[in-house]
Amino acid sequence: MGMSVALDGDARLAAAAKVQEEHALVRSAQVGDRLAFEELVRRYDREVLRLAMNLVHRAEDARDIYQEGFLRVYKNLHRFRFECSFYTWLYRIVTNVALDHLRRRTSRKEDQAPVPEDSESTTRDFFDRQPEVRAAANPERTLLGQELGEHIATALNRLSPRERMVFEMKHHQGLKLRAIGDLLGTSEETVKNSLFRATRKLRASLEGMR
Repeated sequence: MGMSVALDGDARLAAAAKVQEEHALVRSAQVGDRLAFEELVRRYDREVLRLAMNLVHRAEDARDIYQEGFLRVYKNLHRFRFECSFYTWLYRIVTNVALDHLRRRTSRKEDQAPVPEDSESTTRDFFDRQPEVRAAANPERTLLGQELGEHIATALNRLSPRERMVFEMKHHQGLKLRAIGDLLGTSEETVKNSLFRATRKLRASLEGMR
C-alpha cells in the first residue's frame, strides 16, 4: 500500500513537472521563440496527424488539416490563457478545422485546400518540411484498402459534418460525450442526439450494401 501511494505521488509529480515544462515552452513561444514553438509541434505532430486522419480518412485532407491546424495555433498562441492543457486547446482547434473542412467538402464537389496568405510563407515552409507528414504519405492505402473499409467510408460520407465528427470522436478517439460537447461548443444532450442519428444512418447504409 505504502509503495503504491509513493508511486502514485511520483506519477503526479512527474505529470506536474511536464505541465510546467510545457507551459514554459508556450510562454517562450508566445513572445516569439521559434524553437519553443517547433518543440511544441514536435511533441504533438503525430497525435494531430492521427486525429486528422481518423476524422477525414484521406491522407491529402489530413495533411491540409494538419497544416491549417498548426497555422491557427501559431497565429492564436497569444490567446492561450493556461486555463486548460495546451493539448486540449490544440485538440479543440484541430477539431474545428476538421469540421470546417468536412462542411466545405459537403458543400462542393471539388475539395480545395485553404491557401494561407503570402505573408505566412515562412511559416508554411516550416510545416512543409515536417517529417511526420511525409512519413504518412498514403496511410489511407491500409485504412481503406479493403472492401469493408470502402463501404464504411461511403457510409460516413453520407453523414452530416457534425454527425460524422461526433461519431469519429466517440468511436475513434474514445472521447466521452461531455468532452465532445466541450470541444464542439455544444451540450452533451445535443452530442448524444447527433451520435444516435449517425449510428442509425450508418446502420441503414451498411445494411443496404450487403
